Amino acid sequence: MTPREAPAYNQTAVFGLKTQHQRYRMKDLLVGSALALLALGQSALPVRAEGQSMPAASNVPGVGIPSINPDRSIAFALKAPDANSVLVAGGDGLGKGPFPMKKGLDGTWSVTTPPSVPGFHYYWFVLDGVSVNDPASETYFGYGKETSGIEVPEAGADFYSVKNVPHGEVRAKWYLSKTTGEWRRAFVYTPPDYDEHQKTRYPLLILQHGSGEDETGWTRQGRAQFILDNLIAAGLARPMIVVMDRGYAQKPGVPAAAVGSNAWLQNLHLSFSAFEDVVIHDLIPTIDASYRTIPDREHRAMAGLSMGGMQTLFIGLQHLDKFAYLGSFSGPIIPSLSAGNLTLSANPGEHFDTKTAYGGAFADPSTFNKRVKLFWLGVGTEESDQFRTGIGGAVEALRGAGVRLEYFESKGTAHEWQTWRRDLYDFAPRLFR
Repeated sequence: MTPREAPAYNQTAVFGLKTQHQRYRMKDLLVGSALALLALGQSALPVRAEGQSMPAASNVPGVGIPSINPDRSIAFALKAPDANSVLVAGGDGLGKGPFPMKKGLDGTWSVTTPPSVPGFHYYWFVLDGVSVNDPASETYFGYGKETSGIEVPEAGADFYSVKNVPHGEVRAKWYLSKTTGEWRRAFVYTPPDYDEHQKTRYPLLILQHGSGEDETGWTRQGRAQFILDNLIAAGLARPMIVVMDRGYAQKPGVPAAAVGSNAWLQNLHLSFSAFEDVVIHDLIPTIDASYRTIPDREHRAMAGLSMGGMQTLFIGLQHLDKFAYLGSFSGPIIPSLSAGNLTLSANPGEHFDTKTAYGGAFADPSTFNKRVKLFWLGVGTEESDQFRTGIGGAVEALRGAGVRLEYFESKGTAHEWQTWRRDLYDFAPRLFR
């Protein structure tokens, strides 16, 4: 197996967004006092001297801490004079926390973490056992709730930066789902000059988020719109429409189960099947009718990260009449995936049988290669064995059987957004060529 390495761009449970945060569930009786503490004096926190550190770009305006040092260590602070203990906890890339904070004479708790990996990281404070957001930070939908986040720059990497190039637009599209009987919201990226070129039609990429996140993830945490703007401006990617929908669906009359709960995990097939019907019967017809897509399989792709990668394989491999391009970014491999048999019990090291996996989608490699123009799998080198072994084993088995695919490894990153930004940067230029 020879993976493609990340280009030199001069978290946890199966879906990577649950376990650690659940250790710090809100305690209802303490919420009121915690919020009162958070409101105290945050604007008075000092700003580090220029040249030594810089405020995080994800801070609320005018606030200097959290700040990021040249070695990518991060300074956090919270003024909570009545608290007895404060910790900082977060996702994989933040480091092996939680990190205990030290109380100063003025009641401000502070800590500087070890160097983090670059990219976007969720984090939160644990104040006397209560998990709370940082009032100095913007919040992002992750872990099934609004959660603080911090952006740590990667030296020399500007592929996801806002540049002086033509920019597309991100639009909200509300539609009534016949599958769920409810209104749904998708975000739609239209490429630069979409409104000016009224006769031009564009290929479509459906791009899905991970568990505990929502349809805002790819544009807020992932900066997908800027990645695409920059690729299109450089002539490296074809202008395309990208739709990002909420990856959860429930049919009328089906009992609700919280995303990530045991009941939800035990019945993933039901959850994924409902979303499959939304994508095939609601989303694609709505987007084709509302935007100037090229409405055929040769100009339609689907990809996603983690849970979204699982959904891409579950939906895309069953509907090759709809998709000619498929990408799974750190999506757990479930070899036993078939109708009525989607579970998380599969051992990541289990033999990947190309004849039976995914309902026999790869049983005839020659036919698969003719139908699928791009089959793309990726993983971060620092992800857990559950991801690396499962995905790597599938790659070896598929290549050994003659299935044509692209495999990408993001060097030094785990189950986190920097991995998936790099994935999109490699994946998008390969589409619709």
